[in-house]
Amino acid sequence: MEQHKKIALLTAMPESIHVQRLTTGMFAQCRKYGYHALVFGAMTHLYSARPRYNEGEANIYELVNFRGVDGVILDTTQLQGDNTGATVARLCERIEAECGAPVTALEMEIGGFPLIRNENEEMLRETCRHMVRVHGKHRICLLTGQKDNEVAEERLAVMCDELSRLGAPVPEEYRIYGDFWYTSGEALAERFVSGELPMPEAVIAASDHMALGLIERLTERGVRVPEDLLVMGFDSTPEGITADITLSSYEAGDAASAARAVDYIRHVIEPDAPLLPYENRMEHIFHPGMSCGCQPNFALSAKALKESMYFTTRNYSSEHLLDEIDIGLLMESYVSEQLTASETPEECIECIYLNTYLIYPYLNFFLCLKEDWLDTTHEMTRGYPETMRIVSANTTVNEYSFFKDEDAVSFPTAQMIPPLEQPSERPFVFYFAPVHFNEHMLGYAVLQRELDDKRRINMVFRNWLRLVNNALEMIRSKKRLQILSNRDEMTGLYNRRGLYSRLRTLLREAPEGSRLFACVIDMDGLKYINDTFGHHEGDFGIRFVSAAAAAVTQPQELCGRAGGDEFYIFGVGQYPDDEDARRTARFMALMQERSAAAGKPYPLTASIGCAVRPLTQDLSPDEVIREADSIMYRRKTAAKRARKG
Repeated sequence: MEQHKKIALLTAMPESIHVQRLTTGMFAQCRKYGYHALVFGAMTHLYSARPRYNEGEANIYELVNFRGVDGVILDTTQLQGDNTGATVARLCERIEAECGAPVTALEMEIGGFPLIRNENEEMLRETCRHMVRVHGKHRICLLTGQKDNEVAEERLAVMCDELSRLGAPVPEEYRIYGDFWYTSGEALAERFVSGELPMPEAVIAASDHMALGLIERLTERGVRVPEDLLVMGFDSTPEGITADITLSSYEAGDAASAARAVDYIRHVIEPDAPLLPYENRMEHIFHPGMSCGCQPNFALSAKALKESMYFTTRNYSSEHLLDEIDIGLLMESYVSEQLTASETPEECIECIYLNTYLIYPYLNFFLCLKEDWLDTTHEMTRGYPETMRIVSANTTVNEYSFFKDEDAVSFPTAQMIPPLEQPSERPFVFYFAPVHFNEHMLGYAVLQRELDDKRRINMVFRNWLRLVNNALEMIRSKKRLQILSNRDEMTGLYNRRGLYSRLRTLLREAPEGSRLFACVIDMDGLKYINDTFGHHEGDFGIRFVSAAAAAVTQPQELCGRAGGDEFYIFGVGQYPDDEDARRTARFMALMQERSAAAGKPYPLTASIGCAVRPLTQDLSPDEVIREADSIMYRRKTAAKRARKG
């Protein structure tokens, strides 16, 4: 058993092929060196058209305790997806102020941190060689990303250089800038079809998505690929592998760059420790496809297609079922309906616990929520409170398993998750994902897995977590509606419905020999205040009296606004016969003291009456209220006479 060092990767959309390859290299080196891998990731692209939702997703980066990790890797490509730059700026600010550990950025510079460049040059050159040497094409158009973008310019320069060496120099008109997305491929296709740009023999795109956009639009316009035009992409994405015209493409060197990032951190924190090589053989990462006329890898296409398919029926008796959970099984499990049917927070947490089988494989799963997650009046949109609470945990290795509130575990948020502070026989990976509704932070989820798990986080986990987020928000809404239905909006006290509902519980649980205490408080002169000073002052008076009524209510008693300017107090217990006199004296003294301090140009007074009766089966609370009301009315009448006299 040992305490393992912790390396944090900050990224987004961990199900993407880019992040899956990064984690392949990172996990391989962490496993060799005995380091825990901590992956903090928004579950969606940060540039999606849902700013409030994105804000809630990006909040996961606020969880990172930069003082509690031994190294940080920034996946710049994903983090810069936030077009506002706010996410990156905030991260750099926090790292500068809090982080004493080595930090490195991948592929693109960020914050002046040491840069680990993606070693894509040889793959890009191989792409050009394939097009010229294998297919004999020399009139080639290059499509890259945004102008002045570091990655886009680098990829363009490498391909231009290699094609010149191969005797196929690229003229300026065939050096096209795009956006790394389908749209720029579609735009280039329109230029070819319209005749604005002469049709070349081939196009090499610096990303698969641009190549796919080009092929789709050309096909719509009657241009045949590869018969009329050869196309190659770069990155080897599942979309390219499963396309109607499968795309020839080399994998980017993401895995190797992440491995080198871990090596860099190891060299800084353990300068005398050896660095172990990461193997990444070139011939294993070229995926031939139909787009350039090559024979596609049918086995790879079939595997990618199967992983993306939605099966409505499965072999539920298969012993391998839980190792093969896909989006179809998630949706056909009807977990959304199960979660929605939860009537109470306890039912909801239990339902989440029972459905964690849908996110196998894992060693341990933790659902961490803020202590007051049910309170919709105190929302938090940035950061996390000092203390978090594990409300549910599930395990496949007999470690953490609970969902009941009495078993919940509170811990300092700086720990991020308690197991990180505990020695273990081997290192693990911990995935940290945001739990929120729009920008409102509720907590986070943690998935602990083996570093050598062959299956990475996929769309099942993201969508399962979305269902959990929605279920938690629905329970919060139900709780708020319940509160609103039982509480008076102006004063915050129970309304009549809430008061009698809680009173029934008190009466049902009352010990033998108890007495029922009832108090009626009625504000004086409300009509005069409204007519003379305005209804806003009348409302002030109502809140003033309600606060005084609440102040003289004992902890085990109930206080509510019965309507208008009338308030009730109920209690069940061992009350003395003189409780009316004692409670009246306390209330009147408090009103006099607070009224003088309020400094209003009108009197703030109220009349009070209390009654106590032995609790019997046939006793109605309304009988005791009527008795208290009668006492209150007599005092109010006497006070009016005294003022007139």
